[in-house]
Amino acid sequence: MGGVAGGRLAAAVTAAGGLGMIGMGSTATAESLAGELALAGPARFGIGLVDWVIRDQPELLDAALAARPALLSVSFGDDLSWVQRAHAAGIPAATQVYDAETARRAADAGLDLVVARGAEGGGHGEIRLATLPLLDAVLDAVAVPVLAAGGIASPRSLAAVLAAGAAGAWLGTCLSACPEALTGDGARRALIAATGTDTVSTRVFDVGQRLDWPTRFPSRVLRNEFVGRWAGREETLAGDSEAGAELAAGIAADDQRIAPVDAGQGVGMLHDSRPVAVVIDELCAGAKQLLARWA
Repeated sequence: MGGVAGGRLAAAVTAAGGLGMIGMGSTATAESLAGELALAGPARFGIGLVDWVIRDQPELLDAALAARPALLSVSFGDDLSWVQRAHAAGIPAATQVYDAETARRAADAGLDLVVARGAEGGGHGEIRLATLPLLDAVLDAVAVPVLAAGGIASPRSLAAVLAAGAAGAWLGTCLSACPEALTGDGARRALIAATGTDTVSTRVFDVGQRLDWPTRFPSRVLRNEFVGRWAGREETLAGDSEAGAELAAGIAADDQRIAPVDAGQGVGMLHDSRPVAVVIDELCAGAKQLLARWA
């Protein structure tokens, strides 16, 4: 979760019993990573990077490897040569997958685990399969541990993916409103007010910001005025400098009528801003009770 999962959130997730990830998104630099590492302190953490960003900025991958994270995740591309460098540094490697074929390619490249990210998930990802059908396909395809991602925001959904065979869950939206997240106040209010049907997968924000996201990776966000105005008109948007300036201003002002807010379809489960420890304890305790009942 670039721009959301910083060092504070990562440290809080780890303290609560998970593995916190520092998410370095499409505007990441080695300098911004250093700032988040300082906020994480001595906590055990992982680092998530974007494939096409580290190809443009190889120093970002260098900095991530030098930090010796407990896990390095690189997604949104086809080049898996970075896995060898991670392993040479003694760092386990992960990536997101969207179907059985990409899961097999990842396992063949030596990935230590894969994240089956379903179409319900917030932020960027291929829109291929929903979480549970994807999890079934990936579990059949590979022998490495599989984490489930996409729409997991309640004890029921966590219990469901664990019962289906996932080794764990890769959580995003359900932590975005936590006070430890980098989320701005306006975005946090928008997340809490949203329902599960308020999200849409779109490229308008990437196009409007002139970001080099491959077209196969749209972003699931909260629907707002900017999406409504430009969805289906991406080619026109690409050449509209005034719209780009409006988007930049909206992001700077945390104006949720204009600015993007990444959110998966589990966003309707968010009702307030609670500390990470409270959210994770509730998820895990509730899932444990459900699994015991189903056993």
